[in-house]
This record gives sequence, structure tokens and C-alpha cells, in this order.
Amino acid sequence: MPAKKKDVPQFFRLNVEVGDLDKAIHFYSTLLGVEGRKQPGSRVYYECGPVTLQVVDVSSVGKPHIAAKALYFRVKDLESIFERAKSLGSLSRESVHDAPGGGIVVRPWGERSFYAEDPWKNPLCFVEEGTVYTG
Repeated sequence: MPAKKKDVPQFFRLNVEVGDLDKAIHFYSTLLGVEGRKQPGSRVYYECGPVTLQVVDVSSVGKPHIAAKALYFRVKDLESIFERAKSLGSLSRESVHDAPGGGIVVRPWGERSFYAEDPWKNPLCFVEEGTVYTG
């Protein structure tokens, strides 16, 4: 008899905090190329595959907390989203393993990617489908 699969917890929503919901809607809708769904409580949801990106305006209670590490998105057309990130002025200025984070680069682990950040400094990474490294 086959062993039962463990009930492994799965991500269904990730949260980023922002300081201006209208500005965030413009930024994320432009960058991701999809419209978000406004929700009660100063938030908007973006469907990103099986995981929802929840963008929350926390300006009524304080300053946004910056995400500790990048949120990674797998994309089919890396160049298109790179151009949108560039037009938004959101490409990373940091170095990643001695290569420009804000440039399309094949990383040492084989992923073809670039890094960006939203206006509140939340780090984002876009990885070309077919090059995703899972360890």
C-alpha cells in the first residue's frame, strides 16, 4: 500500500506593505501586466499563479515594513517585464553575485533573471520560465 502524502503547507498568499494604494495599483498593474482586485481594508490582490500577491496600504497606521528578501516571480517573457520595470524606474541598483541585479543576467545557479524594487523598497525578482532553479 503506498504511503499517504503528507499534508504539506502551501503558500496561497504573500503580502507586501505600501504607503499609497493608488500609486501601488499603478505600479504593480503596470509591472505585472494584470489588473488587481481591490479588497476591503486598503488592499489589492494580484493573481500570480497559485499564489496571490496581496498589496496592503498601511499608511493609516504607520510606515510600510520592507520585505526581508525578494519575492520571486516566474515569467514567460522576461524581456517584456524587464522593459516595464525599466520604464517604471524600478530596476535594482544592487549587485547580485558580482553582476548587476537590475540587468538580465544568467546567475551562477543557472537562472536568467533580473531584480527590481517597488517604490517602498520591497525587493522583487523575475526569473525566466525554463531556467528556474529549485535546488
